[in-house]
Amino acid sequence: MTNTGSTRRAVLTTAGIAVSAVLLAGCAGTTKHSASSDGAASGPVTSANPNAPTKQGLKISFVPKEIDNPYENTVDRGGIDAVTGLRETGKEVGPSDASASSQVSYITTLVQQRQDAIVVAANDPNAVAPALKDARAKGIAVVTYDSDAAPEARQVFVNQADSQEVGRTQIRLISEQIGGTGKIAILSATPNATNQNTWIGFMKDELATPRYKGIELVRVAYGDDDDQKSFQQTQALLQSIPDLKGIVAPTTVGIAAAARYLSSSPYKGRVALTGLGTPDQMRQFVKDGTVVRFALWDPSQLGYLAGYAACALASGQITGKQGEVLKAGKLGTRTIGNHGEIILGPPTTFDASTIDNYHF
Repeated sequence: MTNTGSTRRAVLTTAGIAVSAVLLAGCAGTTKHSASSDGAASGPVTSANPNAPTKQGLKISFVPKEIDNPYENTVDRGGIDAVTGLRETGKEVGPSDASASSQVSYITTLVQQRQDAIVVAANDPNAVAPALKDARAKGIAVVTYDSDAAPEARQVFVNQADSQEVGRTQIRLISEQIGGTGKIAILSATPNATNQNTWIGFMKDELATPRYKGIELVRVAYGDDDDQKSFQQTQALLQSIPDLKGIVAPTTVGIAAAARYLSSSPYKGRVALTGLGTPDQMRQFVKDGTVVRFALWDPSQLGYLAGYAACALASGQITGKQGEVLKAGKLGTRTIGNHGEIILGPPTTFDASTIDNYHF
């Protein structure tokens, strides 16, 4: 995500209803992408009725890791599209930085505003947990997406893909590109990001298998999901590890910043780069030969699925228990797995032959 260092405001108008952006009291960030309908907060849901109608007038708020993160904005727009398609109110609010506790004040304010559901990508699984538990205690449905919170603090986690597959795929991709031998580094987001740490854990586990005995992970660096810091961390990795063969950046901010540095440096063509990025971010770097292959899922679909999960929870159609079935509009159905996890689907791999088929 590119952190502009300033708070931006945006308004999403849906179905001809103009809605003003709302600045949360006492918070340094902003409200973005709002769309409205009238309604009041719902009470707690204790049992699921899969045939219950979707309640009308629900208020659903999406809290990204950082309000100026293009990837998170795309996710949240997908969620708001789902919510407004069900005739509900959707808005995006969040901090202007991705620090561990930056989301807490927003969640607290949303609880005070009596939202029906809060959908959040957690910067830190534990920092947001008390505020989310308070929301649940007051009958507000809580969904996490992209990066999970402590499981007891939410009902459902909408995961972009199987975490193990994401992590292992990153190692397979980098191994292919460096010929199965050499030193590699990981350029992550923030040190406490749940999704990043989970993926890195599976990367290390994959590297421990005999197949990758020729590859050595020498460093994990953190760009804090900030474009400039990720750019600088890439430079530092390359300058401090002269024989580095590859970088894995499992963050859309990190891979784009790393590609930008590599593309105009002597390391282009010498150091492989892969990770998780959007096709629109990475297209120029694939076409100029900086990046060969990378992966991701459709972020708008991730948000769309999370939006449906929030509406279903607030309407009593699901409670987040394993085995329940979520009806998710154009995405069909998803069965809720262990610990309330709903998986969007496997990631897609992009290269020069396929990247122009995707636009997000």
